[in-house]
Amino acid sequence: METQFAWRKEFSIGVDSIDKEHQRLFKIINKLFAFKDDEATSQWACQEGIKFFKGHAIKHFADEEAYMASIQYKDLEQHRRLHNSFQKNTLPALEKELEQSGYAPDAVEHFLGVCAGWLIGHTLTEDLAITGRHVKKTTEFLPDVQLKAMKQVIVQLVFDMFHLESHLISDAYNGEKFGNGVYYRLIYGTKQTKQKQEVILVFEEKLLINTVGKILGIQTNKLDNMLVHAARYTARQFVERVMEQFPTQENYELKAENLLSYEQFQKIFEKESPHIRLLFDTGAGYFSYCAIAPHLLESGAGTPIETENAIAEVKEYLKKREKSNAKPRILVVDDSLMIQQHMKKLLDDDYDVTLAESGVAAIRIITLNKPDLVLLDYEMPVCDGRQTLEMLRSDPSFGNVPVIFLTGRNDPESVKKVMSLKPAGYLLKNLKPEDIKKSIDEFFEKKK
Repeated sequence: METQFAWRKEFSIGVDSIDKEHQRLFKIINKLFAFKDDEATSQWACQEGIKFFKGHAIKHFADEEAYMASIQYKDLEQHRRLHNSFQKNTLPALEKELEQSGYAPDAVEHFLGVCAGWLIGHTLTEDLAITGRHVKKTTEFLPDVQLKAMKQVIVQLVFDMFHLESHLISDAYNGEKFGNGVYYRLIYGTKQTKQKQEVILVFEEKLLINTVGKILGIQTNKLDNMLVHAARYTARQFVERVMEQFPTQENYELKAENLLSYEQFQKIFEKESPHIRLLFDTGAGYFSYCAIAPHLLESGAGTPIETENAIAEVKEYLKKREKSNAKPRILVVDDSLMIQQHMKKLLDDDYDVTLAESGVAAIRIITLNKPDLVLLDYEMPVCDGRQTLEMLRSDPSFGNVPVIFLTGRNDPESVKKVMSLKPAGYLLKNLKPEDIKKSIDEFFEKKK
């Protein structure tokens, strides 16, 4: 992978001395990318380069803090804490990992991904704030007003960091799948009150590639270890920048982070509905910002990512994700929860199954994440199967989505009503489960 972590004009904050130091740090990381791929000099070059990077980073922190003090920047202490945390916690943990692994390629990638992600996020959020180029903090608001303020903060930050015009699609996102998603959870807590809160960011894969990947100069259309590590740290900067805009969230500190599968993400939504559920379209991909009422990590909800296990966790996450994305996608639409769960259990081993309880919900899900097959209940209240298929066929984008009706009836009159809509077939609900599974398997075999 050829990576070019080049300086871009959006990184400039307009303070010459700080911008020059930022450019120097970017160049050092860029050279380290090159050293990493040179087997002849990899370990020695990386060792020296990392020392060089650390020395410049620490000097830059001191210079930047001196500048902030000279202009009496009101958030100097908060900025200093961020510098200290990176210098005293993040860098030593990464250095220890490098030494213990003998500067193994995975450890070097982890180091570079973390440093690149931290530098991207810190430059585009905290450092821009020095010159006043950020969203002003909100005052105390009623919940609905505060939600509106949250939307404005997120839209502004996405533009500040990535120059993308994001548009709110929904403020009641219900956990629907969109594209190939990355589900990243952050748990925050306070020392004083022991309270916890949880933020989940959902990114469409192509959005990460078009933002963090583009900044890194990664020439690929697929997630890899480097990009996930960098995306993690950029996302953390983003979340913490959002949180600091609201006085009630200022004292929260990161306690744990997880990469979740879609199934784990769904379970969180099923157990407790988030009080913030925002879905945005940036033009370069979808993303969602969800905030959930405080609670502890549940068993089995995802392994907490620490410095010691980050390499293994990201590798395992990408491996599982690739396997899951290879499965054909099936959307089951039925107003009966029992039928939904029955079909999911029947098909889950071989297919990526999503559930919808109504025709309206199905249209929303299909819009976000086009399935390879829809299993559609014929008889549903409000919007039945025939009406749902009519809406699908009326949109050229979804006109070719295969739809097989799930029905308890096979009378000629019902069949005749939908023939013009070109369904891919019918399955009777009272068939044996193995026969239903066999029919669906045969459909995909023919499709191949």
